[in-house]
Amino acid sequence: MTHTVTTSWLKNMAFECDVDGHKINIDAKPEHGGENNGPTPKPFMLLALAGCTAMDVVSILGKMQVHFDDFNVSVDGELTDEFPKHYYKMHVTYLFKGKDLPLDKIQKAVSLSEEKYCGVNAVYKKTIEMSSEIKINS
Repeated sequence: MTHTVTTSWLKNMAFECDVDGHKINIDAKPEHGGENNGPTPKPFMLLALAGCTAMDVVSILGKMQVHFDDFNVSVDGELTDEFPKHYYKMHVTYLFKGKDLPLDKIQKAVSLSEEKYCGVNAVYKKTIEMSSEIKINS
C-alpha cells in the first residue's frame, strides 16, 4: 500500500496540502517569511503519533469492553538546537476520564499500541527517545 500527499504552493511560505481529499493549509511564522495562516509542518509528526496511538487504544479498549467518558492524547516533542532541527525526544500522555476505569486493561491497550500496532511509534522509536504516561481522572 502506498500513501501519497500533495503540497501546492499558495504564496510566500504558505502551501495547501491534500491528504486523502482533505485540505490542510500550512505556513511559516512571520519571522520566517510566512503569515502564520496555518500550522508549521514539523508538529504534524507529533499529530501523526497522537492520532495513530489514540485510534489503536480506542479500538483495543472497545474490544476489551472498557468504556470511558473522555479520552485525550497529547504529545510533547523536544527539538534539537542545531540544524537540521529535529525531534530527539517525545513524551505521550494518555488522559482518561471515567468512573472505575480498569488501569490494568488501559495499560495493556497502551502497551499493545506502543509495542505492536502503532506504525508511527515503530518508526519514531528507532531514532527518537520515546516515553509515555497514563493519567486517569474520575
